[in-house]
Formats: sequence, structure tokens, C-alpha cells
Amino acid sequence: MKRQCGILMPVFSLPSRFGIGCFDREAYAFIDFLKESGQSTWQVLPFCQTGFGDSPYQSVSSFAGNPYFIDLEQLIGDGLLSWQECESVWFGSDNEKVDYGAMYENRYPLLRKAYERFREAMNGRLSIGASGQKSEYEAFLTKEAYWLRDYALFMSIKQRENGKSWQTWEHGLKMREEKALQQAEAELADEMGFYFFQQYEFERHWEKLHAYARKQGISIIGDIPFYVAMDSAAAWAHKEIFRFDKEGTPIDVAGCAPDAFSKTGQLWGNPLYDWKALKKSGYKWWINRIARNMEFYDTLRIDHFNGFAEYYAVPYEDETAENGTICKGPGMDFFKALKKQLGEVPIIAEDLGTLTPVTEKLLEDAGYPGMKVLQYAFDWTEYSYYLPYNHIKNCVVYTGTHDNTTTRAWIEEISDHDRDLARRYIHSENTDYGTFVWDMIREAYRSVADLCIIPLQDYLVKGKEARINHPGTLGENWQWRLQPHFLSKDLSSSIFKLAKLYGRIPKKDEASVKADK
Repeated sequence: MKRQCGILMPVFSLPSRFGIGCFDREAYAFIDFLKESGQSTWQVLPFCQTGFGDSPYQSVSSFAGNPYFIDLEQLIGDGLLSWQECESVWFGSDNEKVDYGAMYENRYPLLRKAYERFREAMNGRLSIGASGQKSEYEAFLTKEAYWLRDYALFMSIKQRENGKSWQTWEHGLKMREEKALQQAEAELADEMGFYFFQQYEFERHWEKLHAYARKQGISIIGDIPFYVAMDSAAAWAHKEIFRFDKEGTPIDVAGCAPDAFSKTGQLWGNPLYDWKALKKSGYKWWINRIARNMEFYDTLRIDHFNGFAEYYAVPYEDETAENGTICKGPGMDFFKALKKQLGEVPIIAEDLGTLTPVTEKLLEDAGYPGMKVLQYAFDWTEYSYYLPYNHIKNCVVYTGTHDNTTTRAWIEEISDHDRDLARRYIHSENTDYGTFVWDMIREAYRSVADLCIIPLQDYLVKGKEARINHPGTLGENWQWRLQPHFLSKDLSSSIFKLAKLYGRIPKKDEASVKADK
């Protein structure tokens, strides 16, 4: 990596008149803001379609994009929806939070209305702007067939079964018997078409936005979860790559061993990979997954990178993680296969959490940059791994991530000792917490780390109300939304000055921004 900087901002947190951030004009405006601020990258969270709990890390699919991100204005432009139809829909009453209940209840019916018109246009019975997309749509279906049909069938059956997990479906469908699948496809052909349509529009709208980002000199850092959800198309359609018995029942599931923070450990419940089976296939499913994600992003952040080194397996029926076992992951064998099949893939390793000699060696051997989070740097030991003097060039420095509270809230909540240590270390004499936050941002920019990523909430000095996720909880996560007109020229100028002062603007980008101004 070259020395540069970027902003962490989930797509769903962008402002939008339609209840959730998406690939609309506000996303284009955010890219302009990034350029004006001297930034080179936009880090997003996984684009996966969310399920129960609304988490992009517990998705119903490892390949499908989130239909909520489809730009309704583009559908209006194609003649698939009208302004009146979109503005008559209730997307929630709180402009500062995403109302996922309202999204589910009201946005999908709107997309279905668009699909019905799209289908009529594809069949030549309706002459609208979308009519000219027929060949493009058919090419998309062919290109993505390796995952798309399984996903669409899974979602269609799940819809018919009122959301029930695939593990409770009748035996033929649960075990994917050919006769049962053929019958379901015949019965659910139109419903499957609706899911095809959503993925087509998602990809079309993102490709347009991504091309604009490239034109503005902004690269996209995406995010890929390590595990998949138990109730997902992947677990249903590819049982052979997970640790399931012959009846599709998990043998063991993912978790985290007991430690000082949790005496019984953490029981995550995700299906575990059968790495021996995956190796026999040349890691085909995983490599297809990475290839699909690289269609979306320029650089890929792999969540829970440590799982490739070793993972914790908990017996399926256990109610706590106390009786789990540490197992060996595929290690460098996987990354050698990845390089052989896809070439050099730009990867950032999320190596947070417990660091063991095994995980440290894998990161060193792979050569990927790891992560340094300043909120973890100041503790009672005063010798944290995350203190800036322990940083190296080949890493990414953050003030915090989507799993942390905002830096403003962190400053308010930490102990007096840790706050004093942070003040002394970064040489901040400011009693005002807002200025203290910017001093922390400045410390990140000063780091020797090649890449510096700051969550947007920190630039805005937001408190705990702007936290994205509180791990281990349900109900209040993935909701924060930026209010319109919060991204001022003064803010972009302040960020630009930091980026320039600490050598994080490539010369050609600096000249480009000055020319635009």
C-alpha cells in the first residue's frame, strides 16, 4: 500500500429520503466529499442481504447483494416505479435510524411492483426504459448462475415457509433431493424471478456508482464475513463443505473459548467449515466467494482472519462454549490456492481479538496488512500492542471500527487512568472532549501505518447514539443514519489539511482536488 487515508461509512448510514442509505444521489455526493477531503478510500461493511437481526455479518447469502441498497430513483427513471408510489410508502418515522421493520414490510412490496413491470417489459408487453435491458439481464443470469439459482430457490422456499429455517423443511427440500427441487422450481418460478430481478438491479446500480468512485480516484474497501449464518443459502446448498452429519444436522458450531471477559465463552452458533472437504475441491466455494466480492470491491477486508489459522469448535447441543476445542484452520495452504487461482488479491486482515503465535505467523507469512485500533491502545498495562510505537508500515490504523463505540463515547466512558494515559501519549491538554476526539484522529494520521481509516462519526464528534454495532446484542444495531447536509465544506477542508500535513494524499490526487476547487 501507499501512504493514504479513507473513511469508514456503511452504505445504510448514508442519508436518503427512502429510509435507508443506498446507491442513490447521496452516495455520489459522499464520494465527492471523500475526494474533496483528500481521501483515497471508502470502507464499507458487507453488502450481503441481511436476515434476522439485520446484521450484514449474518446473511442469508454469501453472494447476494442487499436489495435495500437498490436506488429507487433509478427504478423511477427506468419506468418501473413512479414518484407517487415511492413517496406514498412509509419507511419509518425516525430520520436518525433505519427502521428495518418498515423496510421489510414496505420496501419489498415496492420492489415487487417494479419487478412485475420489469417482467412485462422483458416479455415485450410493456414499452418502458427497462425494455432495452433484456440482453444485459440475460447475460447477468448466465454469468451468476453458479450461485444465483440456489439463492433464489432458497429465498422462495423460505418465503413460502413463512421464514422457517431450512432445517425444518420437509425432508426432500431440506436434503435437496432432485425431484423435490424440480417441483419447487416449477411452483416458484415467478418468485425466483423476483429474486433474480433484485440482484440484477443491485449489481447494475452498484457498478454505476463504483465506476463513478474510480473516476473520482476513490477505491472501495469491502468486507467479507468469515462465517456464514446457519439459516443461509450456503449452508443449505453446500452441506458438503460444512461439518454436518448425513441428515444435515451440525456436528459442532463456532464460538469463542472462555476467557477473562466471559467465564462460559461465547457461543456464536455458525456452521463450521469442513476444511478437508474444501481442500479436496481446491477451496472452490471460498474462492468463488472471494471472486464474487472482488466484483464489488477494490480491496477486501477479511473479517475474523484468525479463523484461517485456528478456530473454536463447540458441540452442537451445548448451551455454552465451555466444552469447545481449538482446531487447526487451513493456514497458508488456502492463501496459496487463492493466489494460484485468482492472482494477487488485495486483502486487509481483521486480526483483532486473541493473538496467538499461530495467528501471528499466518499474518506474517501471508504478508497482508493487519489492523491497529487506537481505542485498544490505552489500558492499565501501558504497553498495549496497539500503541502507535508498535505500529508498522504494513498495517491499517483506525481510531475505532463499526464494533466499537464512537471515540467521543469511548473518551467519556473509559477510566480516569486510561484517559490520562491517552492524553499524555497524544500530548492533548484539551479538556473539551470534541477537541480530544480530533487529537485522537490526528494521532492516527501521524502513525507510520500506510493506511489510516477513520469512522465518519468521529469526524462529526458523535456520541454513543451513533454507534453502529454492539457485539453480542440484538435490536439496536446497524441503524445509525447520517442526517442530510452534515458534510460541510468546512469539515472537508479540515480533513484535507490533516491528510496533506501527514503525507496521506498522493501527489496526483492533491493536484486533482486543487483543480476541482
